[in-house]
Amino acid sequence: MAEQMQEHIYIIPLRDARRMPRWKRANGAIKDIRKYLAKHMKTEDVKLDKTINEKVWSRGSGKPPSKIRVRAMKLEDGQVQAELAPES
Repeated sequence: MAEQMQEHIYIIPLRDARRMPRWKRANGAIKDIRKYLAKHMKTEDVKLDKTINEKVWSRGSGKPPSKIRVRAMKLEDGQVQAELAPES
């Protein structure tokens, strides 16, 4: 596995998912997380850990959280791997 270059903790707002129909909100929130990380880490290759998916879908498709805390690591090959950050 490649060495990690950068590591950041982001609090990603998911309020834009509220503009979608209820049954699409969790899917929209996942897309928003990928888009946010691609923009801030300057790469298109974003892999999300299953803990992020479980957190977003924990209350069903209609009620994703309003924000989520994520730890993102950018590897030397340009890939970003993200996982749920521990609450502090």
